[in-house]
Amino acid sequence: MATVNSATNSAANSTVSSASNSRATMANNFDQFLSLLTTQLKNQSPLDPLDTNQFTQQLVQFASVEQQIKTNDSLSALVLANKTANITNALGFIGAKVTAAGNTSVLKSGSASWNLNAPRAGTAQIIIKDSSGNEVLSRSLTMGGGNQAFNWDGKRTDGSTAPDGQYTMTITARDGSGNNMTVNTDLSGTVDGVDVSGDTPILNIGGIKIPQTSVKTISR
Repeated sequence: MATVNSATNSAANSTVSSASNSRATMANNFDQFLSLLTTQLKNQSPLDPLDTNQFTQQLVQFASVEQQIKTNDSLSALVLANKTANITNALGFIGAKVTAAGNTSVLKSGSASWNLNAPRAGTAQIIIKDSSGNEVLSRSLTMGGGNQAFNWDGKRTDGSTAPDGQYTMTITARDGSGNNMTVNTDLSGTVDGVDVSGDTPILNIGGIKIPQTSVKTISR
């Protein structure tokens, strides 16, 4: 919660500071303009008076700038409100099980899972590698068309047990006619933290960082 408050307060302070500086600059410039105008009016020649149209145009320009500053202040307030809403929504992901686009999953207590989506039935060669790029599992399987889960018990190809950590899957697949096909992979896991320091909240799933916009399903 401290991180959320810090991010929100920082954005709010930046917005207020920027708006205050803009208004202060505008006020100083306008005061200088009025001072110059008064001096000019006092010292103008009766035979060659100053053009009042120029004064009017300058006053209109000042009014336009002031209006733009107010518009910018309103837009900044809307951006801040939207950021605060995103942070609040992101907090709701903590403790939830989500599915998101990606091919990296977390092996924990002998269990890791991926969601696969094949355009049609066929066969596939699955290779799983650890975070160092070392191959730990190579397996052939028959796939049906559509969504399906692949659950891994952490056993390597040689039968030994892989340690807990992050593992990445790659798939080479062919359909029944022998044509290559692309199988999409999604990861699933429980959200244990949220990073709200950037423009888009980042969900943390066992060390894997997933943009909130990549989430496809949420369950508890």
